[in-house]
Amino acid sequence: MAYYVRPSKLSGIIEKDEITFTYAGREVSFDGGILRNLGFIVTTEQLMKRIDVLEEMRASGVYIVNRPSSMLLARDKFRSLMVLKKNNIPVPETALVEDPIEAMRLAEKWGEVVIKPVVGSLGLGSVKASDPDIVFRVAKSILAINQPVYIQKYVKKPGRDIRAFVVGGEVLGAVYRISPNNWKTNVAQGAITQVMVPPKEIVELSVKVNEILGLEYSGIDIVEDLEGGYKILEVNGAPLWKGFMTATSINPAKHIVDHIIKCARK
Repeated sequence: MAYYVRPSKLSGIIEKDEITFTYAGREVSFDGGILRNLGFIVTTEQLMKRIDVLEEMRASGVYIVNRPSSMLLARDKFRSLMVLKKNNIPVPETALVEDPIEAMRLAEKWGEVVIKPVVGSLGLGSVKASDPDIVFRVAKSILAINQPVYIQKYVKKPGRDIRAFVVGGEVLGAVYRISPNNWKTNVAQGAITQVMVPPKEIVELSVKVNEILGLEYSGIDIVEDLEGGYKILEVNGAPLWKGFMTATSINPAKHIVDHIIKCARK
């Protein structure tokens, strides 16, 4: 039987010689679970508590995917790209700064840039600009609310990008996300999906990226750089799949559940 569980209501309790878990005050035991999000978080302490409890649940034998620490890594766009870069995975030129003048200098150096949230999804809050003064103003506004500025060189692409879906070390399929009239290719921003047969390079790249970040399922955003090869834009540790499923008729949820059952039985 499946249940919807809120991480905020899960607790870990150390008593005598054991660690137990409760949900809304009642002791619980699960075989496995799919971690989709960590709930609404206001403080660092809330984040630490939820990660601690979920990590200990997994260590105790509850097969949670994705692993909380790996999902957190994928959510951090800059850190995940640094990890991929160190493993020779092609990624766009990217920086994380806390100075609007530095952001302006990067715009002058790179030309067209995209500023987007370090932690975010659906393409919300992303801004593209080529004027260094506009970049300065945008960066200053972001810093005013105590957020660092995540800035990336804009990758020229053919009006589309690629979303590859990986589960259990295998690529379930891939789609083009096409948006000829909008530089954002997120389905939530109006892009349409079209099934594609991923070439060997995409399959191998996607599996390797998933493995490097310690993920068991992911949606990997890949851009066809018109100036040279494929690049990983970001990796989603809790991806949506409506557009993917519409185009491919593949339901990732079934494959994720099958993967959990298989691994939990080992």
